[in-house]
Amino acid sequence: MPDQDNYNAWLDNIYQPTAKKYPERKAEFKTSSGIPLPAIIPPEQINPDWFDLLGFPGAYPFTRGVQPTMYRGRFWTMRQYAGYSNAEESNRRYRFLLEQGQTGLSVAFDLPTQIGYDADDPIALGEVGKVGVSISSLEDMETLFSGIPLDKVSTSMTINAPAAILLAMYIAVAKKQGIEPQKLRGTIQNDILKEYIARGTYIFPPDPSMRLITDVFQYCRDEVPNWNVISVSGYHIREAGSTAVQEVAFTLANAIAYVEAALRVGMEIDEFAGQISFFFNAHNNFFEEIAKFRAARRLYAKLMKDRFHAQKDGSQKLRFHTQTAGSTLTAQQPENNVVRVTLQALAAVLGGTQSLHTNSMDEALWLPTEKSVQVALRTQQIIAHESGVADSVDPLAGSYIVEYLTDEIEERARIYIEKIDAMGGAMRAIENGYIQNEIQDAAYAAQRRLEDGEDIVVGVNKFQQDEEIVLEPLTIDPAVEIKRRRQLTELRQNRDQQKIAKLKNRLEVAAKGDENLMPLFIEAVEHKMTLGEICNVLRGVWGEYRAPTFI
Repeated sequence: MPDQDNYNAWLDNIYQPTAKKYPERKAEFKTSSGIPLPAIIPPEQINPDWFDLLGFPGAYPFTRGVQPTMYRGRFWTMRQYAGYSNAEESNRRYRFLLEQGQTGLSVAFDLPTQIGYDADDPIALGEVGKVGVSISSLEDMETLFSGIPLDKVSTSMTINAPAAILLAMYIAVAKKQGIEPQKLRGTIQNDILKEYIARGTYIFPPDPSMRLITDVFQYCRDEVPNWNVISVSGYHIREAGSTAVQEVAFTLANAIAYVEAALRVGMEIDEFAGQISFFFNAHNNFFEEIAKFRAARRLYAKLMKDRFHAQKDGSQKLRFHTQTAGSTLTAQQPENNVVRVTLQALAAVLGGTQSLHTNSMDEALWLPTEKSVQVALRTQQIIAHESGVADSVDPLAGSYIVEYLTDEIEERARIYIEKIDAMGGAMRAIENGYIQNEIQDAAYAAQRRLEDGEDIVVGVNKFQQDEEIVLEPLTIDPAVEIKRRRQLTELRQNRDQQKIAKLKNRLEVAAKGDENLMPLFIEAVEHKMTLGEICNVLRGVWGEYRAPTFI
């Protein structure tokens, strides 16, 4: 193995003379997180405890993956995020994707649904079905999954503030299909802290929001054991402008807060930790992204073992879904987005993801068309079946640059977590604006690098061209909103009004107390109480969250 003297001799006598003759493109090369990148990483700069830090796939600290065989056994779940218009239209899209080889469903809800309003609420005007599917009642949920056996498919639902209610609807649909909750597999995002940080689709203040989350934890532990009760999301933190290091640090800080909340209500760590999942972004800096996933796995395993004393392997494993980066897609030369998405998806696979969504080329312009969604899914299938990268369990283990970046990201994320711990945890760091300000500073710095030409985005600040977009947009018929209002009017006319009144009273009393709300949510939706009606009762008891203003 070459030693430091050999490295220095090569640097002085071979590398630097060439670099002087042919100047390098940049004075200093760094990742998007500001981690310096030497020309090469000498072996002696890798942590001498490399074997303990790497271990083997499927074994602590899970740096090399959470499964011993990874994709040699079966591929990651190919889960295209989809939903628009009404339940009927979205059901057709789901059936199409399943026919094309998708192996899991991922539901996108419209904005009114995300913030707990029915489609006929005045606040929903103009937004029904625009960025996702409109779901107000159990009937909508039944239509959404019509003809799709819920015991045969894994479903992910990107919903947060009203996540418990949408899960209640899903369970109720399964019961109507004759499927026991114990057979259901899937995930609800259910991550309210990142809503306060980065996304904004919150409803209730932190304390009752955390109660809803722990109610789901407790209920699913007993009744839906194969369900992921939360998907702690770094994706939206990254979309808001964070670096890769911040994405890992702030996501794991939020996970710590959820674990502590569950422990406070009397749960044991190994009762629920195996049902925690994660959701990460995949950006363009290829090796940094691969290293990010590895560092997150290792750091989480250490936290669960050392801080929370989790004993089961399943409690220490960071299992995650990945979505390619929407914020990197460009409206200019949109076909180039196919290449970006391919690189991002490849990084996720080499980083050991458990499921993957690939964005469509036209998403910077409008909701993706069926054709562009098919291309995005085919991207995953080509990586899986044609590239060969899924044939080795951990093909980049031992790569000097990957191991160097993995160590750097882990250490820098750990320092962030220690700072947040010192503030009193993630909720305190959110309330005082620390996390939001760190993300905003990173986003500003990235924008400056783009405007100064330090970072190149092809087609945006270099290699521009005059062009006419010839892709066909997907549009939402305004009649969808009118139809949705009529459906809800009919639903309210054809239900037991006395039963609804009693359920509202019971829900109000329960919200003021401390009983688990999940069974009551299921009963309420089964008797045709709507999402907005349930949320409005809870608003009346708990109030609504108002984000603080930071100077």
